[in-house]
Parts: sequence; C-alpha cells; structure tokens
Amino acid sequence: MSKAYLLLENGEVFAGEGFGAPGGRVGELVFTTGMTGCAESLTDPSYAGQLLCFTFPQLGNYGIARPDMENCRVWPLAVIAREYCPEPSNFRSELSVDEFLRENGVPGLAGVDTRRITQLIREHGVMNAAVTPSEPTAELLERVRAYRVAGRVAAASVSAPVRMERPGAAFSVALMDYGYKKSIAESLLELGCSVTVYPHDTGAAEVLAAGHDGVMLSNGPGDPADNVYEISQIAAMMGKIPVFGICLGHQMMALAQGARTVKMKFGHRGANQPAKDLKTGRVYVTSQNHGYAVDVDSVGAAGAQLRFVNVNDGSCEGLDYPELGAFSLQFHPEAHGGPLDSRGMFGRFISMMGGEGNA
Repeated sequence: MSKAYLLLENGEVFAGEGFGAPGGRVGELVFTTGMTGCAESLTDPSYAGQLLCFTFPQLGNYGIARPDMENCRVWPLAVIAREYCPEPSNFRSELSVDEFLRENGVPGLAGVDTRRITQLIREHGVMNAAVTPSEPTAELLERVRAYRVAGRVAAASVSAPVRMERPGAAFSVALMDYGYKKSIAESLLELGCSVTVYPHDTGAAEVLAAGHDGVMLSNGPGDPADNVYEISQIAAMMGKIPVFGICLGHQMMALAQGARTVKMKFGHRGANQPAKDLKTGRVYVTSQNHGYAVDVDSVGAAGAQLRFVNVNDGSCEGLDYPELGAFSLQFHPEAHGGPLDSRGMFGRFISMMGGEGNA
C-alpha cells in the first residue's frame, strides 16, 4: 500500500496508507459505529457524497459477499479504516474489500487514528474532508472548505430511472425509490407482497391509478428539503392510500405535512441506536443512517403524533398520522446489517393494508 492522507477542513492531517482504487475524493466526513455490515454499508445509497469512516478497528476481515449488497454499486466517495485486513477469512467471501473498492473506483485509507477522527466529528460536527494520495496542499484545503453538499446529493442522484416489478401473492406495494435498500423490498416480498419500484420522480396520479394497496417511501441521501417535487407528490398521496416511510421517506412525509427538518450535529449511523416506542414503552435497538431529523417541536402542527424517540438524544425516531392512515420511522426495520428487533414494523404496514399484523 502507498502513502495516502486525510485532510480535514480545520486543516488537520492524518497520514496513512491507501488501498482500493487510486485517486482522491472531497466530500462530507461521517462515521458509522456498526461492527458488521461492511458490504451493506458500502452499497447503501444514503452514503452518497460522503467519506465513510468505520469506527470498528478492523475492516475487511470477512470480505465481501455479493448477496449482501443493498444496491448495485459502492456509494461512499471514500472509505477510512484504522486497520485494513487484506486476507478475509469467511466461507461466504467472494472478494476482498480492496478488490471491491477497486472494482467500483472508490479509494480507501487505512492506518489512521479513527478514534481521534470520530472524536473530532462528535465535538465539532460533520465536516468536509479529502482523501488524497499526495501530501495535502493549501489549494486542496481551499477546495475542501469550499465544498457544499447541498444540492449535490438528492433522490435524483441515486434513484433508478425505470420502474421494476417484483411479483408476490398478497398485497401490492408501490416502493418509491429515493435510494432504496434491496432488503426493504425483500422484507415486503417475504410477507407475500408484490412490489413495484418506482423512480423518484413518478407522479402521485400514476401511483394511485395503478391500484396498489399501499405505498412505501424509501431511504436515501442528503437534505430531505432538496426533494421539492417528491415532497409535493407524497403530500398528494397521503390520506388516499396507506403510506409507510423509512429514513428519508420519513423525513419527506413530515415535510409534506408542514413539519420541519434540521441537520444534526453528527447524525446517527450504525447498528446500535436505541429507539423508544412511546406507546408501549419498549426500546428497540435499531440500525440507522441519517444526518437530518424531523424537528420534534414541529410535529404537532403537522397533524402527526410522536411515536418513537431516540433514547440518547431525544430526537424524533417515528411518527404516526392516524387521520391519514400513515406512519413513518427514522430507523431501518429491515436492518441489514444490524439487529432485527423492529422487523415487526412491516407487519404493522400489512395490517394497514387490511392484512394481519401489528397495530
């Protein structure tokens, strides 16, 4: 491995060794606390436009199994790890993380103090940064400081351009693709639903005319407020058909009803976030990946009921819309990777469409 560097917008430099594809990248630096789920995280479209730092000290020890991929490509702009393991030991492994990143044109950086990097992000918030194969210059620092995420990454940048049908025997679900994870569709298919995946810019009239039993709003990257057209179409669907939103879909549902969203200091990314159900008192350990949240103080004016809160910071983790036959979650009930505590939320959606499931 050759020399490589991480340059933060505050001017701090971390020297390490490069792996993966050659080259450099500038983006928003974030961290994930997941101990597993490497392939799932790397192929999650919600990481588009970001430099992803893994807090778990070793990356690559079990390699990459293609069935674990959530999407067709790697989405983070670059990957950062404390230690890279070049020789995976796992019967399912098909290729190393280094090979996977090279295949997707994504650079990696290892041999840096990821604990210190994480502490900096937690103290100062997410920041711009660059992964570069050459010693950082003043010109590169200017580029890093001038980088703006807003407008660069939205549903349009990650959504598939064509509709896709996946047949099932029970209820018909329209899955709006704002950067959806494959396991969301598979969770619905496992419950017998047929799933039609629609591009992000599909109009509400087309979706409603198709005669579906429910609409699923997927996860995705960036600032939810950037998706102006998509939000307007969500507003046109709510109240006419059962709607279930996850992550970005949850945030855009709230915006569609007049609530507000705010950028978090460093977000929630990982598989160990505690979300409390205010109705039952139960705490779920959840998988999450987001940098924005619905403003709790704006929920009431949107006609929503706060259903889930994050135990650590009190942020909004889920909303119910009892008058509209809809609900949403900030966390990922399909997990992959992560705990399966909240998979029953898909059953709740089934019950809304007229089937048997959790209320």
